[in-house]
Amino acid sequence: MKPIQVGLLGIGTVGSGTFHVLRRNQEEIKRRAGRGIEITMVADLDVARAQAVVGEGVTVVGDARQVIANPDIDIVIELIGGYGVAKALVLEAIAAGKHVVTANKALLAVHGTEIFAAASAKGVMVAFEAAVAGGIPIIKALREGLTANRIQWLAGIINGTTNFILSEMRDKGLDFDVVLEEAQRLGYAEADPTFDIEGVDAAHKATLMSAIAYGIPVQFDKAYVEGITKLGAADIKYAEQLGYRIKLLGIAKRQANGIELRVHPSLVPAKRLIANVEGAMNAVVVHGDAVGTTLYYGKGAGSEPTASAVVADLVDITRLHTADPQNRVPHLAFQPGELSDLPVLPMAEVVTSYYLRLRVADQAGVLATVTGILAGAGISIDAVLQREADEVGGEGSTQTDVIILTHDTREGTMNAAIEQMQALPTVLAPITRIRKEELA
Repeated sequence: MKPIQVGLLGIGTVGSGTFHVLRRNQEEIKRRAGRGIEITMVADLDVARAQAVVGEGVTVVGDARQVIANPDIDIVIELIGGYGVAKALVLEAIAAGKHVVTANKALLAVHGTEIFAAASAKGVMVAFEAAVAGGIPIIKALREGLTANRIQWLAGIINGTTNFILSEMRDKGLDFDVVLEEAQRLGYAEADPTFDIEGVDAAHKATLMSAIAYGIPVQFDKAYVEGITKLGAADIKYAEQLGYRIKLLGIAKRQANGIELRVHPSLVPAKRLIANVEGAMNAVVVHGDAVGTTLYYGKGAGSEPTASAVVADLVDITRLHTADPQNRVPHLAFQPGELSDLPVLPMAEVVTSYYLRLRVADQAGVLATVTGILAGAGISIDAVLQREADEVGGEGSTQTDVIILTHDTREGTMNAAIEQMQALPTVLAPITRIRKEELA
């Protein structure tokens, strides 16, 4: 049988990894797919560099639209990234009757509803395993492996840059800014790390996972997004003393009145497996009603780990290439006409527990006043830790840290209580608030 012909748009880190993995493992892949899969055409602005990567026998062009226009190309891999030209090219490929494989989580999180609708109307597939958690097959697990389950919640470390930074802060006792510079020097963080450190990248991925888990449209604009830039070494240390570790989590959770979709730093009990995921590694925990809790762990980025997911998508499409579109796995696991209108809850309605750190004047009555405000708001306290003033500010210090762990309460209620506490003259710095996730 004639091999499936693939056109590759962008041959950077992931693109070159995809080309090499496909070529290196071509015999194994052919045995699994039932026919050969060949990248026969590549588009890249740097034609000479791209040609050097692929060698002879592959057509290299500078214009991606030449790939889309080629009638021999069956599948288009989009590895350009971003929202702009990538969106136009993906929609043009779909309109031309090409299947699409993409690692572009930003594009799908923002424009996925439009793209999936266009693909369904045209009878082609859009595969995106590589868009979430690199080489970890979490999309396939949610979309197929756990299809018997009613997913209760999922929580993931889905950004390697921030996990590396938090691991280094804990191991070396350094503040965020110092570790960020080190991460940039080592290549774990981009020169402009905003999408990573502010939680946007993780929110793109959490948005896609929530859509598959709950059969709702992709709604990145409804996600609550908070990064790690305000965390200090003190918070990492205090969390450790209390038996927790701080991780940036992407969380989706089913509630009676809607779906929680949020990304923020979280205290996780140190005994949980996910709390021990270190460095640039990724992990996702999914809890289903039938299967219970499952954990997926591995490399979330890199040339060949991500290429592994891209090639897996190529194999899936090759297997289903001639299948009736009605018999393929739906893009978001649920049939297109069966998506739910269950709302994404505003953050003020989310119920969770909290870690609070207050830098306060070291004088009598301060703790009583603070706990009185919490009690007045109906917020129950789980634990209180007060540091010695000398330990916090050195000998003769007149200020100290008070750390409070609460039981579950509504976020809106906590916001109002924090506003009251912040207004106290004895509270000397902005209050640090970190949500606590038991993941039990």
